[in-house]
Amino acid sequence: MNSTEWTGTLWLGRDYALIHGELGRTAPHAHYAHQVILAPEAPVTLLLDDQPRSGHDFFIEAQRVHAILQAPGRSFSLYAEPLSLDLSLLQQALSQVEWSLPALEGALRQCPRRPIEDPRIARALLALEHSLDGKVSADTLARAANLSLSQLERLFTSRIGLPIRRLVLWRRLRLALAQILAGHSLTAAAHEAGFADSAHFSRAMKKLFGVTAARSLNRIQVRLLD
Repeated sequence: MNSTEWTGTLWLGRDYALIHGELGRTAPHAHYAHQVILAPEAPVTLLLDDQPRSGHDFFIEAQRVHAILQAPGRSFSLYAEPLSLDLSLLQQALSQVEWSLPALEGALRQCPRRPIEDPRIARALLALEHSLDGKVSADTLARAANLSLSQLERLFTSRIGLPIRRLVLWRRLRLALAQILAGHSLTAAAHEAGFADSAHFSRAMKKLFGVTAARSLNRIQVRLLD
């Protein structure tokens, strides 16, 4: 069985991430993003719905609890922001390309994005983008949308199907990874992204991805895409 350490290459886009390499074991977890696992060399084994399942491809919707039990060989793991990318459309796009980093990244880039039609959600997202260099509170986003916090939470749950706090955490993780790529230490990157310290950042990664920041970043080469 493979170790808990991940190795390989991470390509980080605006609303997606693509990893190619050795996928380490994870604890059971659920994250904001949709996840796609493609295993061309050997089947991977996941824990889904409390049952082990093996296969060469998995499409895991956002917020679904899962764990990587075994992943021999090099695999692709793709994370897609559900606010932008629909999992069924993504599955169609990926079924038409070869399993390589350039081809999969091109399919991700070309996949149609979900339009943000509700102006209240648009205002909250704009406030989030402008606040990521400091502490972001859900109350601040609610005020930007001219809503109460409970109204904003209900709006995100009904229109997007995901809690606003998960989106905030996902965006902060991306910012921290970008800071690490720019040469900052783990501690400095955590502070720049609004985490209290590197331990807070590591706990957030553990909660969302099932692995700690130290284990997942020490042996992965990160590339930030335009």
